[in-house]
Amino acid sequence: MDNEQPDCIKHREIHFCNLHAKSEAPAYSAMLLLADINGIVGLHPVSATCLRVSYDLRTLSLQITEEVLVEVGFHLDNSLFNKLRRSLFYYTEETQCVNMGHVYDSKTTRDIFIECYQRLPHGCRDDRPNHWRKYL
Repeated sequence: MDNEQPDCIKHREIHFCNLHAKSEAPAYSAMLLLADINGIVGLHPVSATCLRVSYDLRTLSLQITEEVLVEVGFHLDNSLFNKLRRSLFYYTEETQCVNMGHVYDSKTTRDIFIECYQRLPHGCRDDRPNHWRKYL
């Protein structure tokens, strides 16, 4: 973004649940997923379960980012403190967007996340033809 306003760049932390952490840390996996997303300004893993995200509010919001991470399979930390903090951020960002006269097209953003996720190598794909997968 060439004319970035300081109020539009947000710096947030996304905390992941450490109970569902697999062999690799969820913060690093989420960083790889979010790296090519339009609107993401910076990513920095603070720990194995905490990712610091900087993004442009005119393109992306924390709520959209976290909803898509949950849809893809990440587990967010749902402690009372993180739920309250998350709700406060959602409300303030939504209010700021309404005041700027900006409304998100979440379907377009979701499609971008899904497209980036599909490019990642993972074991969810079966290259066999459909008739071979159903063969008993």
